[in-house]
Amino acid sequence: MISTAGAVSATVVGVVASGVAGRYSQNRKWLQETQTSAYERFLQAFGAVEMELREAFLERRRPEVAWGPFNAAIQSLSLVANPEAATAAIQLCYVIEDFTILFHGRQPADLEELRPIHAALDKGHLKFVNAARRSLHPSQERLGQTLGGPSPWRGVAFVEQGAGPGAE
Repeated sequence: MISTAGAVSATVVGVVASGVAGRYSQNRKWLQETQTSAYERFLQAFGAVEMELREAFLERRRPEVAWGPFNAAIQSLSLVANPEAATAAIQLCYVIEDFTILFHGRQPADLEELRPIHAALDKGHLKFVNAARRSLHPSQERLGQTLGGPSPWRGVAFVEQGAGPGAE
């Protein structure tokens, strides 16, 4: 009788333990998929805002930024980002704000005004990408440069000099 009770107890403990382990695995998988989606949406929205601001600057016009998707992406990110990725996203948002301030009440024309903002965007983008990669899996190595994001400064300067696309 004791051996039967022991066997039943062991079976119950095994079932409970595997249920807990399965539930943890499901939760982890859901979180990783949700984080990946939020990180992707944030990067896409950031890219759209950054490109519009840069093009408006280079074309000497007022930017027409669609802030809705950017703000929605930030809100989604706030639900699932780990602290490192959230901090990197906030810092990137501050740089975007600095960029938009260039347009308040005037039309910026000096490429040297853009240089520090461009450098901060590039650095912030890389920091966010690396933080997001590490939050998805700690084995992800840090990148030395990103794919996409703010264009290289030489490209910005090239277009500003009138030699790039759209030059007359």
